[in-house]
Amino acid sequence: MSSAPKKDASPAEVDVVTFGCRLNSYESEVMKAHASKAGLDNAIIFNTCAVTNEAVRQARQAIRKARRDNASARIIVTGCAAQIDPAQFAKMDEVDLVIGNEEKTEASAFARLAVEGIGTERIRVNDIMSVKETAGHLVEGFEGRARAFVQVQNGCDHRCTFCIIPYGRGNSRSVPAGEIVTQVRTLVENGYSEVVVTGVDITSYGSDLPGNPSLGNLCARILKLVPDLKRLRLSSIDSIEADPELMRLIAEEERLMPHLHLSLQAGDNMVLKRMKRRHAREDAIAFCNEAKRLRPEMVFGADIIAGFPTETDEMFENSLRLVEECALTWLHVFPYSARPGTPAARMPQVEGTLIKGRAKQLRDAGTRRTASFLQSRIGKTETVLMETETRGRTEQFAELTLNTPARAGETIRARVTGTENNFLIGQCVTDEALP
Repeated sequence: MSSAPKKDASPAEVDVVTFGCRLNSYESEVMKAHASKAGLDNAIIFNTCAVTNEAVRQARQAIRKARRDNASARIIVTGCAAQIDPAQFAKMDEVDLVIGNEEKTEASAFARLAVEGIGTERIRVNDIMSVKETAGHLVEGFEGRARAFVQVQNGCDHRCTFCIIPYGRGNSRSVPAGEIVTQVRTLVENGYSEVVVTGVDITSYGSDLPGNPSLGNLCARILKLVPDLKRLRLSSIDSIEADPELMRLIAEEERLMPHLHLSLQAGDNMVLKRMKRRHAREDAIAFCNEAKRLRPEMVFGADIIAGFPTETDEMFENSLRLVEECALTWLHVFPYSARPGTPAARMPQVEGTLIKGRAKQLRDAGTRRTASFLQSRIGKTETVLMETETRGRTEQFAELTLNTPARAGETIRARVTGTENNFLIGQCVTDEALP
């Protein structure tokens, strides 16, 4: 649910500015590949996020700045915010074209742009709810990254009352397992040690495929059929949908990373009910306890919303206590943002300064948990995937700074000697990469 923009450039001289989730990062790579193959140039593509009003505001601000800095470039806007409300971007003087979430991953759309140009049709956005399939786009590499993302699923069949994303992504649809395995194998052959399984609601994977394979079944197939893959990581999951095969892998498969990011959203049962979530706080606690029992080194991240409509002080305290009760190490806190068209936007709202204060309390609790976890790693030896020559990630997703340079992309062993500014400090214990 992050909305921080990331800018990348392709050999076709197309800049892609990415906001939001890992799935958007993946789709930005797909767009860059299509743009390069089509020969599209002198264009800036904004891949927007619609999770919060702030994400939309940031995108609009970045678009205006891009036009000031690049007077002749063609500016194209896509992503969830563009899918949900294309008109708000089309009426911006800085924008040349708005395309939808389906169109942005179609090679034909970029071929048309390269041949015909922008034209007079400023909005090319279809009805996302009519989309029934998701293709497995082959991305052979990720510029400037040590880990790769693979999309296994898109869309969502649930209708949480605060969430606008199903209207930007459509209903849930899965990529066939064979296509996913092929892409993971290609990425490993291209030198990637870690692959992140991503989507909008990945624990719903397979419900629309023959035989209804589960996420756990998919992960088991990947690990079996791509034996050279060193690390498989899951993006955000809905813990109530975790299937038995996934729990078995948590217990038995060392290549499945001991780090799960949970879509919890709240820790009070009444708030969860009003959100139309499908779990209770007791379910979240039970899942975390079971995952820790199966894999003692497991750590958790979580999304939590502060100030959901009708949230009382007592309800908020239940969410605050969940940080400790679920041993949440990496906390993503979101002040509630009313999205027009969602049921929650019509509920009695919490006052803005109260939301801000509650978000701060949650972030402070998360900071304390992070610091405690990092301190507990001092003296231990970690396996680290290097993202740069001096910075990498442990299996539990802690960031580690190495005292001596290593090669970006290699996996090394490092002994943790201290912490600083929410990351670990480590000393390499071997000069060679792990096999």
